Amino acid sequence: MKKSCIGLLIAALGAIPTTGFAQVKVGAKAEAGATIDADAEGADAKAGGDAKASGDAAPAGDLGGEGEGVGDICKIDPSACPVLDMKKEAARPIKESIYAVQQLYVMRARRFEFYPWWNLRSLNDQFVQHPGPGVAINYYITNVLAIGANFRYYSPFNVDSAFNGQVRRAARVAVPLNEYQWGASLDFSYVFAYGKFAGFGDFIFEYDAYIMGGVGALSTRPIAVIDPDNRNFEYEPKLAFDAGLGLRIFFSRWFALNFAVKDYGYAEKLENLRTNEVDPSNKKDWIAPNSSFTQNVELQGGFSIFVPFSFDYRLPK
Repeated sequence: MKKSCIGLLIAALGAIPTTGFAQVKVGAKAEAGATIDADAEGADAKAGGDAKASGDAAPAGDLGGEGEGVGDICKIDPSACPVLDMKKEAARPIKESIYAVQQLYVMRARRFEFYPWWNLRSLNDQFVQHPGPGVAINYYITNVLAIGANFRYYSPFNVDSAFNGQVRRAARVAVPLNEYQWGASLDFSYVFAYGKFAGFGDFIFEYDAYIMGGVGALSTRPIAVIDPDNRNFEYEPKLAFDAGLGLRIFFSRWFALNFAVKDYGYAEKLENLRTNEVDPSNKKDWIAPNSSFTQNVELQGGFSIFVPFSFDYRLPK
C-alpha cells in the first residue's frame, strides 16, 4: 500500500513539469484543462509547414516573414504599384537619334565675333617694332567657318630700337627700315580643333584653335636713315597677304581671351643705300630700284565677344 502511494506521488511530480512546458502564452486563448505533449507539438508544427507549402496567405499586416505585408501597400495606394501593359509598351515608336556626347559649350554659327586686340610685338624684326591696336569683326557662317574684316593702326606707335641708333652713330652703318601707318584685310577663319582642359584645381576651361588667312592693304613708308637731312618719305598703301594661327580660351559662352600669331607679307620699297651727291633732293634717287618682299610676324593679344550673347541648340530630329 505504501509502495502504491509512493508511485502515485512520483507520477504526479513528473506530470507537473510537463504541464508547465505546455502552457499557452499570456494573452492567447486556451481551452480550459488542455494539455500539450511533445507529440501534439510535432503534429502542429507539421500542420503549419503544410499550410505554408500550400500557399496560404499570411495574416494582414504580419511583417514577420520576408516579403510579407507588401501587398497591403498596393491596397492602400494603388499608384505606388504601377502595372505596365507590355503590349502597349512594345507598340511605342523607337527614337532613332541617340546623343551620346555632351553638347558643345559654345555655338559659333550665325553669331558675330568682335575681337579687339593689341599687337604685343613684332617677332622677326630686331631693328624696329610695330605695336598698335586693332579690331576684327567676324561672322560665323557655320560653327567652324567665318568670314570677317580687320583694321590695324600703327602710325604713332612705331619704335626704332636704341641698338639700331647706336650702331648708326658708332659704325656709321645703317639698315634700311620702314614704318607702318595702317593695315586692313578681309579674312577667312576656320576652327580646326576645340575641347576643354582643367586648370587652377576645380576649373574647366573650353578652348578652340583656328587658322586664318586673307588679303588686304598695308600703308607703309621707309624711315630715312641713310640721308635723313634731305629725304622725307610719304606713306603708300601696298597689297598685302596675311596668314595666322589663333587660340581662344572661353570664360563664358560669349567671352574669351584670344591670342594669335599673324604673318603679313608684302612688297616693300626700301630706302636707297646710295645718295646723289650732286642733287640729294631728287626723289627718284631716294627709293631702292628693286622692291623687297617683307614679312612682319606679329604676336597679338586681346579678347573676343560673341553676339548674340546666348544661343539655342538646334539638334536634328
